[in-house]
Amino acid sequence: MALKDVKILIVDDEIFFRQVLRAVLEKIGFTVVGEAGDGAEALERYRALRPHIVIMDIYMPDMNGIDATKNLLAFDPNARVLMASASDFDSDTQAALDAGAKGILMKPFVPKEIYEMIRKLLTGK
Repeated sequence: MALKDVKILIVDDEIFFRQVLRAVLEKIGFTVVGEAGDGAEALERYRALRPHIVIMDIYMPDMNGIDATKNLLAFDPNARVLMASASDFDSDTQAALDAGAKGILMKPFVPKEIYEMIRKLLTGK
């Protein structure tokens, strides 16, 4: 699959982080098909857009990323979620992985790490 064919949904309550992540992803060559500001909106957008990958913040109001990931996987067991976090609390990242996230992207974002994580997620290598 070509990079431009990989559809990504960005979920973060902070517009700044959504803009930064969108710029990084598009510079790498991925296609950002949508954005959401909280977990509930993420579920709606996922159903409508069917992205290949969701990059979701852990901490958001209303429905956090961990609960949204659980709900997303209940809807689609094949959903691929990468959790984004500025937290270095092991319990938070472990909770995200336990919820079904396929990996953790640390803020601030490093383009090479994002590319490698997505490549590994798509290829299994």
